[in-house]
Amino acid sequence: MIVSKKVKINNTKEKVWAIITDIEHSSDFIGGITDIEIITPAGDDLVGLKWKETRRIFGKESYEVMWITEYQQNHYYKTRAENHGAIYVSCLTITEDGDSVILEMSFEGRGTTFISKTMSKVFGNMMKKSMGKTLEQDLQDIKQACEAQ
Repeated sequence: MIVSKKVKINNTKEKVWAIITDIEHSSDFIGGITDIEIITPAGDDLVGLKWKETRRIFGKESYEVMWITEYQQNHYYKTRAENHGAIYVSCLTITEDGDSVILEMSFEGRGTTFISKTMSKVFGNMMKKSMGKTLEQDLQDIKQACEAQ
């Protein structure tokens, strides 16, 4: 399953980058996140930054342990999580658009076990729709945080 959404933000790529890489405080401006716990702090760069992200999903708290696998400053970063027999890869990409930027958030979930692959086939459309709504809301929350400053 692959889902991707975009939003136009009236601010600079540097400001948007500062907001989206402030993982430790992301629960302050992304409403869907209820808690962030840094597991491995970032060193001189973002690769290896690892955190536990808690969200309320379908009325229950759920968490994923995520880490940054690659990035290019002021342009993009990718994260990875592995849980429930699946690998999840997310990417946030900033593209300049005149005096604004386009922030794109993509998500890919890939089953690695028979059960996760079967569940993906059975519930794939429902999961894709739900994930699309989550991405859209996260992007709106990030937009609001970026444009408020």
